[in-house]
Amino acid sequence: MPAARHGLSRSTVRAIRDEAGALGAASVARLSATHEWFRALPADQSSWVALVAHSGIGGFTAWLDSADEGLDVTADVFGTAPRELTRSISLAQTLDLLRTVVDVVEEETEALAPVRERAKVREAVLRYSREVAFGTATVYAQAAESRGAWDARLESVVVDAVLRGEADQSMQSRAAALGWGQVHDVAVMVAAAPPGEAQAVVSALHRAAHRVGVQLLAAVQGGRVVVILGGVPDPLTAATGLVPTLGEGPVVVGPRVPHLFAAGRSARAAQSGYAAAPARAGDLRPVLADDLLAERALLGDAPARSALVSRVHRTLQQSPHLWETAAAYLEGGQGVEGTARALFVHANTVRYRLGAITRETGLDLADPHDALTARLSLLWGRLDDARKSPGQAVGRP
Repeated sequence: MPAARHGLSRSTVRAIRDEAGALGAASVARLSATHEWFRALPADQSSWVALVAHSGIGGFTAWLDSADEGLDVTADVFGTAPRELTRSISLAQTLDLLRTVVDVVEEETEALAPVRERAKVREAVLRYSREVAFGTATVYAQAAESRGAWDARLESVVVDAVLRGEADQSMQSRAAALGWGQVHDVAVMVAAAPPGEAQAVVSALHRAAHRVGVQLLAAVQGGRVVVILGGVPDPLTAATGLVPTLGEGPVVVGPRVPHLFAAGRSARAAQSGYAAAPARAGDLRPVLADDLLAERALLGDAPARSALVSRVHRTLQQSPHLWETAAAYLEGGQGVEGTARALFVHANTVRYRLGAITRETGLDLADPHDALTARLSLLWGRLDDARKSPGQAVGRP
């Protein structure tokens, strides 16, 4: 009798082919007997796994009887199952499946071949199982790429919704799909995007976020990258760990908010701060958007101007002697001694009041930038007061 492909006789190949159904049933029975995860699968999912087992054995017999050495294992073994397979079981469980099928086929097919051909049967099983292993890797790699591409698109959509302030049900479901349904302590960061493909930039940010222990969503928009940080009690510290993955220039961090659905406020502050950052000298990698209130207000950011007036002017109005001291010190340009003479108080009284101003507002009037911030706040505060009470004397708290 002429030999079949792979060095086996036609009778041996026919005997193995005739037993393919029994081999598949034996493989599924052993899966059920030896693997708890298979027994725990719902009926529809276990049927997909059983289909792959039967297809693998059918593909093996077809390969033995084929005229070609090669075989499209992904198509012939996995068939229509790849998507369902990767949803139903993990890669480790799929390897359990393959090992079980290979063990059953090795054990059972030896009895179907004469002694002189058993070594060739074992060799054929090993060669085919190698092809199946590569096919399995291909299936799961393609599934991972597909999920990654989908997650990247979903991530970009969520970031865009936050920037537009669209905290609706659709964003909630998309965020939940990305694992952000219960994330708290959120802040938005805006910076220049580094060179490279957008997906590579976002992937690098995710790796950096994992190293510093924060959750992250990101999207590249034009020349900038918008990053949403989650689980960050201190946004500035978290941002510092991500700076090496960002482009050159300022890195502006918005205020922390309770959850993703309030992140629009943080995003607006971060975007405004990023636009205003060129007006500020010094190291801004990173900087809080709230530390750029004066620059943001100069650009016409009404919430920033309101926050600045509240932080300094309104706070100092609660203690008129502090407001008076701040105004005299900032507008007189005479230092501590000159301010003391202008107010008819001792110089140490001025020093004490300046310290109290720092404690109340967080601004050190001896620092040029803080002094500018405070002076702008007093000027805008006076204008606001004048509009509210036209008869009020300008320059009085």
